[in-house]
Amino acid sequence: MEILAYFFILIGVLSFLISAIGLLRMPELYTRMHIGTKATTMGTFFVVLGAIVLQPSWSAELILLTIFIFMTNPLSSSVIARAAHTDGARLEVDDLDKDIR
Repeated sequence: MEILAYFFILIGVLSFLISAIGLLRMPELYTRMHIGTKATTMGTFFVVLGAIVLQPSWSAELILLTIFIFMTNPLSSSVIARAAHTDGARLEVDDLDKDIR
């Protein structure tokens, strides 16, 4: 059972790593927000799932935590995107992407 738990945690950590790389590689604000929220939400799910398999006594708290993250992560992304759009953020490559390439 521990191997399964550590496998889930590994999948979650790899999702966080992909998200971090995506934040650096994506060309502009909106795609960075997309990769930053979607991949981390999935990563959180797998890390919490692994923790539930490791410590079943924590399952109620971890499920509540996961529900909270699933509700707030996309919402905060939408609010940030709306604020950026209202502020006039454009769909163009910014200086961070130019420096990396």
